[in-house]
Amino acid sequence: MSRERFEELVAEALDEIPRELARAMDNVVVLVEDSDPHDPTLLGLYHGVALTERTSQYGGELPDRIFIYRSAILDICETDEDVVEEVAITVVHEIAHHFGIDDARLHDLGWG
Repeated sequence: MSRERFEELVAEALDEIPRELARAMDNVVVLVEDSDPHDPTLLGLYHGVALTERTSQYGGELPDRIFIYRSAILDICETDEDVVEEVAITVVHEIAHHFGIDDARLHDLGWG
């Protein structure tokens, strides 16, 4: 799958985020990278300060970053439909971290 098509899938997954949640997202950017340099099997990564952890001292910070790793996702998917589903799951999973939801809770909710 081309990088362009993969980026479209990420954009489509972001468009599916409920409007109320999308409006609540603050100072965060979603980026597509080929792979994580430290763990090439990682599908996505949130790097930043979750909304639940921000205090009144938070300000003037660079945006939090959500990385969606194209090669890792493509490596585990057999069909284009699998890619669409995995991109959506990974985007939701990483956005949940922005809202302060940890991996254990995400697994409990079926987004692990």
